[in-house]
Amino acid sequence: MVTDKVMGIFSNDMSIDLGTANTIVIAKGKGIIINEPSVVAVKTNKYGKQSILAVGKEAKDMVGKTPGSIEAIRPMREGVIANFDITEKMIRYFIEKAHRRKAFIRPRIIICVPHGLTQVERKAVRESAISAGAREVFLIEEPMAAAIGAGLPVKEAQGNLVVDIGGGTTEIGVVSLGGLVLSKSIRVAGDKLDAAIVDYVKKKYNLLIGERTGEEIKIEIGTAVTLEEEIKMVVKGRDRVSGLLNTIELSSEDVRESIKEPLKEIADSLRDILAIMPPDLAGDIVENGIVLTGGGALIRGLDKYLSNIVKLPVYVADEPLLAVAKGTGKALEEIDLLQQISYE
Repeated sequence: MVTDKVMGIFSNDMSIDLGTANTIVIAKGKGIIINEPSVVAVKTNKYGKQSILAVGKEAKDMVGKTPGSIEAIRPMREGVIANFDITEKMIRYFIEKAHRRKAFIRPRIIICVPHGLTQVERKAVRESAISAGAREVFLIEEPMAAAIGAGLPVKEAQGNLVVDIGGGTTEIGVVSLGGLVLSKSIRVAGDKLDAAIVDYVKKKYNLLIGERTGEEIKIEIGTAVTLEEEIKMVVKGRDRVSGLLNTIELSSEDVRESIKEPLKEIADSLRDILAIMPPDLAGDIVENGIVLTGGGALIRGLDKYLSNIVKLPVYVADEPLLAVAKGTGKALEEIDLLQQISYE
């Protein structure tokens, strides 16, 4: 106990949005200090021993371009830890980077996790952070963090519905009185949209492209609805018939067609939540509407697409990409809020 108190003097508390696509670190009193891809480049020597070569943006730049001895790994897949050892090393790297590699500092850390995580997975996240140097670890659920970050009145006796479309999961939550009344987590989000685009381009145009290109297409010309004026993009890849390099022109209508099935799954899950909504909360949602957060909220016309399906107002939060991180950071600043929304 004495040791913990002494270490607490030297610690700088932080929150981590441990996302499938990006990891965002907020330091107490300083705001966002790290926002980098959740990617780790690992080098394997001739004896099979692995060493960390790069983490974050530098590692992501290596995706699809590494020689045989180097592998660019995304340790988080579909919102869960796919590689515990690499995740621990990634968390350790970000903690040390945040504290300028002062190994003696042991911060208190809040980590945001998907609602659908099992007890085993929650334990793994906590143990990874402890092994990486954390003094104490709190976990909060993504829908709650997204609602806080979007500026919704989560402590009040009124229902608010948030849909957070991240890289690995889509989190749907109804919050009221500081808790999640209803929630659902599905493993259909940004990564599935990227994969759907890659698959569509392969089938329609016989062009092989990587997941990074699929993501770039989604960001540049992705749309959930038919646009008044189509947007087009030049895409380069390898022809799967001739094996030669080739270039095509892809339209926003192509992308809309390619991602319609994953978007339908998200819409169906939203309808499932609305179908079991308690009547009193339902009235609040009709009045307040639905708020979209996460990178997926930036897809053109997604708010209109969902609104047409559920017949309710749908809004995109300010800075949707940062909503979860901002919500986690706010919990870090307000200890009473943290104690109310965190779980062991």
